[in-house]
Amino acid sequence: MTNVGLLYVGAVLFINGLMLIGLVPGKSAAILNFFVGAMQVVFPTIVILQAAGDIPTILGASGLYLFGFTYLYVGFNQVFGLPGEGLGWFSLFVAICAVVFAVLQFTTVGDPVFGVLWLLWAILWFFFFLLLGLNMEHLTIFTGWFTAIVAHVTGTIPALFLLTGKFEPTAGAAWAAAAGGVVSVLVAVVMARRARRTTGATATPAEVVA
Repeated sequence: MTNVGLLYVGAVLFINGLMLIGLVPGKSAAILNFFVGAMQVVFPTIVILQAAGDIPTILGASGLYLFGFTYLYVGFNQVFGLPGEGLGWFSLFVAICAVVFAVLQFTTVGDPVFGVLWLLWAILWFFFFLLLGLNMEHLTIFTGWFTAIVAHVTGTIPALFLLTGKFEPTAGAAWAAAAGGVVSVLVAVVMARRARRTTGATATPAEVVA
């Protein structure tokens, strides 16, 4: 994950979370999804073409496609009003791949921070699968808040550390990232319960995206 690319992962996940909550219209969010999705497809393609068969480089670039295709999928769904089941089942594929990338970060790369980040992304995409693939509408608000908050835990904050040269793949930093993930879940649960008490309404699967 490139530093700049990770920063915009935080941006687009934040906007998509707000879209799920109902604060950002779908077609408005689609614009950023197209921009970031295209970036996350073009950049890894360039990296792979220049990798000269280097397996670690190709493996690292391949993970960017998971994000890029997700965001492009979201953008097309919003612009053309497509049903979300296809995106939901693709999200299950992404979640499984993210677990594999997490294991590789812990075992092969030796970066526990990104190991935790990939696990958090796996959890996030699994909720997209439950919400869109299995039409669990009651998870809409929770998933929206979790997405909006964990966007900064897994994207914005680590990207800023990387861009300023302050990033250190230590166990302490990994535990901090994990704690941020736990806080994201807890806040999302509280906000979802509050929304149910005040409105009792959730969006339909056709209205929600990753």
